[in-house]
Amino acid sequence: ALPSSVSLPEGRWDAYARLSGGEPRRLVPGVTDLRSLAERTPSGLLGHVAVRIPYATRQGNLTVRSWLRAPHAEAVDLRLESGGLTVRGRVYGTQLVPGADAELRARSGDGGGGGVRRLDVAAERTEFAFTVPYDGLAPGDWDLWLRPAGALGPVVRLARLLDDVADKNPVLTFPRARVLTPHGPVEAGPYYTRDNDLSLAVTPLDA
Repeated sequence: ALPSSVSLPEGRWDAYARLSGGEPRRLVPGVTDLRSLAERTPSGLLGHVAVRIPYATRQGNLTVRSWLRAPHAEAVDLRLESGGLTVRGRVYGTQLVPGADAELRARSGDGGGGGVRRLDVAAERTEFAFTVPYDGLAPGDWDLWLRPAGALGPVVRLARLLDDVADKNPVLTFPRARVLTPHGPVEAGPYYTRDNDLSLAVTPLDA
């Protein structure tokens, strides 16, 4: 077993075993109870959140997905409201201060013009909420970030890590809304990336 005290950098780690000096051989997963992952609430007192989720690859081998975020902004609840998205979450390893805000960053080359949109955040202790209006977004992919200390503080990628799902993209799907923007009609909605980070997809529609 790998002790929790052993630091495991963020990434995907294939599990092998070497017996009697032979060649390393890939391990296959047995019966795994992951309920403790979904039920735990990290304190964040160490300034970071460490998450490890074992899973079976398509070939049936054992791999561990590891995240190490310092600090971390957990996306707890996503709700479609009036042509936009309301995000509720919680921070670990940092504090929310007056002036905290959220950022949407257009990915380079996605047609969003490399733009950044800042959004006001409602904060109470470690919990936060903000709403993303879709009608101001250009087509493309937009990544969601949080600035717990405002414009001069660190920027933290929003993600959903604190459960037992190693790859949320094919599992968690969300409704998409059709809205009219200065760029024409679009369809917009949230999704989780391959790394379980939270993003928005804005797709142009035929007028």
